[in-house]
Amino acid sequence: MVSGKLALVKKAILALNNSLKRCVLCPRRCGADRLGGSSGYCRASYNPTVYSYLSHRGEEPPISGTKGSGTIFFSHCNMKCAYCQNYYFSQLDKGEETTIEGLADIMMSLERDGCHNINLVTPTHYIPQILMSLEIALERGLKIPIVYNTSGYELAETIRILEGIVDIYMPDMRYSDNAAALKYSDAEEYVKFNRAAVKEMYRQVGDLEMDEARVAKKGLIIRLLVLPNSISGTNDTLRFIKKELGNKSYLSIMSQYYPTFKACGLADISRGILTEEYKNVIDEAHLLGLNNGWIQEAPEETDPGFLGTNIKPKEGY
Repeated sequence: MVSGKLALVKKAILALNNSLKRCVLCPRRCGADRLGGSSGYCRASYNPTVYSYLSHRGEEPPISGTKGSGTIFFSHCNMKCAYCQNYYFSQLDKGEETTIEGLADIMMSLERDGCHNINLVTPTHYIPQILMSLEIALERGLKIPIVYNTSGYELAETIRILEGIVDIYMPDMRYSDNAAALKYSDAEEYVKFNRAAVKEMYRQVGDLEMDEARVAKKGLIIRLLVLPNSISGTNDTLRFIKKELGNKSYLSIMSQYYPTFKACGLADISRGILTEEYKNVIDEAHLLGLNNGWIQEAPEETDPGFLGTNIKPKEGY
């Protein structure tokens, strides 16, 4: 299995060989010469910048498992969410630059620590570098699954190159309205790109598969952050999921939104979500038969970390 994945990684590296000379990795296709030291919209140049890495025990239960998820938080982002909870490194660009080999060292250290997987958070703008690091790590014997944890502003054609390399996709489906995506995240045509990318992810890995300990091995987990005043349009996204992916999809429906960064200056998102707003989304999920996944506690009780409970209690953790 590892040797097969290594071959696919080598092939993907070749496919993306010129992608950083005139960067076209994400929907912005900004054309920055990152090989020459320039940076584009995301402000990332060539060497990957990592804010932190750790054994994360606050992800969804099949991702964190009992030993934690080997999470690597990359700095920079191809979106500018006014309410970003990680703005310190996504938009203010805090973090430490590393090398391709240094990133491979991080992957290996997380596996040695017993983590269930390598969880790449906001990886889009560093896909070629991650693949080069993964090549080194696989040659050193890395065996744990790869998680692609993304805001969802992706090009389906870039995601297609990752087939057989990424084991678990964990995209956000943040908006069902392009005007809202542009206003609050500066992400033009987010819905079109997001939905095409999620369909490609699902084609590759299908519904979530777990081992006997209910730790994720392969598949798709869709994250749905409910925003106040129905700005996320989550119910419409649920209907898309039911129609295009089926009712076995695993969802993480999150109530953890709170106004931070620039959100307090924008009236529509200057408060947390209301209990009835969250309940409306959960009720829609039940109505559509989307019963796999996790919900969070009532908004007033929610910590900024993940406090998940199963939508379907009989299959609970």
